[in-house]
Amino acid sequence: MKRAPDRNLFNEVVELYYQPLYRFALSLSKREDQASDLTQETFRTFAQHGGELRDKGKVKSWLFTTLYREFLRLYKRSKRLDHYEPAVLEAQLGGSIQSDARRKHDAHLAVEALESVDEIFRAPLSLFYIEDLTYKEIADVLDLPMGTVMSRLSRGKAQLRDAFLNSAKNNSDA
Repeated sequence: MKRAPDRNLFNEVVELYYQPLYRFALSLSKREDQASDLTQETFRTFAQHGGELRDKGKVKSWLFTTLYREFLRLYKRSKRLDHYEPAVLEAQLGGSIQSDARRKHDAHLAVEALESVDEIFRAPLSLFYIEDLTYKEIADVLDLPMGTVMSRLSRGKAQLRDAFLNSAKNNSDA
């Protein structure tokens, strides 16, 4: 039976987790419109089923898991329809927009580096670095064993490091 959370809890959850969920969705989809849709769909699902959560301390994990599963569902459907075209991500990862050109440039480089990482490693890296989740929380969100999460983070970090090194080399050559 569907059971919605009370209005106060829903509003509190939206206020607390909208930005982190949106950033995670953006890191996965690489498109602002899809990130918005994924975030909205996650909160719609929470509005319908959030009252069923027995442990309110698991709201964060539940939200990230729901968003990730929705992303996978949409990604698989788009692959079947053969129209998935990742757009170039131009948005910053993080809170408020900074006017400082250096920070924008650094953020752009970080986003490009994250985009260059294999898809299988991108979600764990985003959850770890952007959303500051623990290994256990990442394992719960992605429904993976802890060892797999640790392995994917290790390999993803290596790819990320290589991407930064290549970017630095390319910038010094220019």
